[in-house]
Amino acid sequence: MFYRIEKDRVEETSAENWESGQSGVAVFTHKEWEEEMDIRATYLLGQREDNIHFCKLESHANYLFGTFHIPVKREHEKNMGFAFYILPGKLIFIDDNGLVQAHIKKIIAGKVHSGCNLEKFFYDFLISLIDEDLIYLAVLEKEITKMEESMVEDELKDFNYRMLHLKKEISRLYRYYSQLADLGENLYENEKEFFEKKHTGVFRIFAERTTRLQEETQVLREYAMQVQDVYQSEIGIRQNNVMKVLTIVTTVFLPLTLIAGWYGMNFVYMPELKWVYGYPVAIGASILVIIVSLWIFKKKKYL
Repeated sequence: MFYRIEKDRVEETSAENWESGQSGVAVFTHKEWEEEMDIRATYLLGQREDNIHFCKLESHANYLFGTFHIPVKREHEKNMGFAFYILPGKLIFIDDNGLVQAHIKKIIAGKVHSGCNLEKFFYDFLISLIDEDLIYLAVLEKEITKMEESMVEDELKDFNYRMLHLKKEISRLYRYYSQLADLGENLYENEKEFFEKKHTGVFRIFAERTTRLQEETQVLREYAMQVQDVYQSEIGIRQNNVMKVLTIVTTVFLPLTLIAGWYGMNFVYMPELKWVYGYPVAIGASILVIIVSLWIFKKKKYL
């Protein structure tokens, strides 16, 4: 698919008009790009477009080559990637996911530009990639808040499992925004001067916006860690309470165990063996031990 960029609009065009035009955008699948020998030979383009693991921008003699590795929201192991070339006045995307095409259609349908140019178009494309991310970060923050509230309400089921997934999601978003910020700064520096210098300021705006998203993500990371620390503290308090109860029970029954052991020896010359009140006295002594022990614990505020 080929697009021509004019003063006030972006519209579909033919391959011939795209090549002869001053500014344009082209979108290929990997299969189409392998078959597009003319453009590749004309501009000496020969990078590996299928080896995409992160967002980057490489500078070459006649072009800039970059890749996008975009995390799919709510899909912790899934990412979408595509490659692109930047040439003087030309922008080429290689994408099998339909993601690029969808964002270009969104740009065309949603905005009419005044003084549209390649730099502004690419800026709008980059912004469209992160346009709703701040809302998504707010959703993640709300989920962390709900988990924090669940601790107060004593509903800690699957807490570690849920928090682990949230932290993974936040971490990969943090890396993604960090890479985008670097990419935006590289575009702004315009080392090979593929862009007009007076128009490169939009890439600085993009870099600053992704940096703010990165900072928001860092705040979420710290918030998630704080909530997890509170959870661990809550678990520790509960374990301490259980241990306190066990300690109290053990302390109460230690003297009772002594009494039972002592009078369970059944020696022939133990005077209490034939005493008529021996059994009731043993019971009374046990009850007295329990009452005194509980009174002491109450006085010491262990109960």
